[in-house]
Amino acid sequence: MRPVHPTPSEDRVRVGARLRASRQAQRLTIEQLASATNLTKGFISRVERDETSPSVATLVTICQVLSLPIGSLFEGAETEVVKLADAPLINMGGRGAVERMITPRGQSHVQVLRSTLQPGADGGDELYTINCDVEVVHVINGKVDVRFSDKTVSLSAGDTLTFSGHELHSWRNMGPSIAEVLWTLVPAAWSGTV
Repeated sequence: MRPVHPTPSEDRVRVGARLRASRQAQRLTIEQLASATNLTKGFISRVERDETSPSVATLVTICQVLSLPIGSLFEGAETEVVKLADAPLINMGGRGAVERMITPRGQSHVQVLRSTLQPGADGGDELYTINCDVEVVHVINGKVDVRFSDKTVSLSAGDTLTFSGHELHSWRNMGPSIAEVLWTLVPAAWSGTV
């Protein structure tokens, strides 16, 4: 029996989008990257569009200028499913709320919490802040009031409110029935290990 040698995948490794995203995140132009790497703008552009494959040495140079670990270009996308029934229960300090973290525990860029709020449930008597830059509240069903130091915003099913994570606030389920709410915190207020 003859051995069958593995063949390469039909799918080419595409690193251009990751290189472009890293360059843009650092607010570098193609011209600046080309100058720092002694490559042409056209070549950098073609690499970012995956129209050409750079040599290993050239790829290492580009990654060094971008302070990007070369191995990160070849890592698969991080995908993880968190089933609601398996999502860990958390306690954000509210009364009458069952809260679950529905993003992975180790995710540090964003955190999504799902709350089931009994009628009259609230975030406490005192206004508070969360350790994040942006907070987004989306009401799946029910009615929720979000109270700030200078105003109260009433939300119904389908409404979404975005505000600074540093703004003092609290909330209350004003409706006669259970409310379901998604809270998105950017970056994650905390993260732990799985």
